Amino acid sequence: MDLRKLKKLIDLVEESGIAEIEVTEGEEKVRITRSAPQQAVYAAPAPVHHAAPAAAPAPVAAAPAAAPAPAARDLSAAQKSPMVGTFYRAPSPSSPPFVEVGQSVKAGETLCIIEAMKLMNEIEAEKSGVIKEILVENGQPVEYGEPLFIIE
Repeated sequence: MDLRKLKKLIDLVEESGIAEIEVTEGEEKVRITRSAPQQAVYAAPAPVHHAAPAAAPAPVAAAPAAAPAPAARDLSAAQKSPMVGTFYRAPSPSSPPFVEVGQSVKAGETLCIIEAMKLMNEIEAEKSGVIKEILVENGQPVEYGEPLFIIE
């Protein structure tokens, strides 16, 4: 792979905001990964307490108990994106979606299309089951390994 192609791929990664791209050309394979920029961490100076002359401290109101955070969903069994690209639910804008929530699917059945570098890649179900949830909006960019569907 020549230097011009590598430069174009690096520019593509920088402009698109994707985290990683992998390209295979014959026996040559290139993976470009963009790491998150390091952010400086600044510590706030310690508060200085001054004694007030003969003043009583004001009573502090009790803070309300924080609501427990919602449990994180387990997406380990979700159908994940095999590549970086743009997610499409239908073969064309005027066509109906490949699948809907509540629909039964068989392993190997087309679930969606991911467009990557002007190529339309049909993504097939890895297992049979019922579509419980579609986790990505039509036309949204997706990353490698991003959960797309929950099939149970």
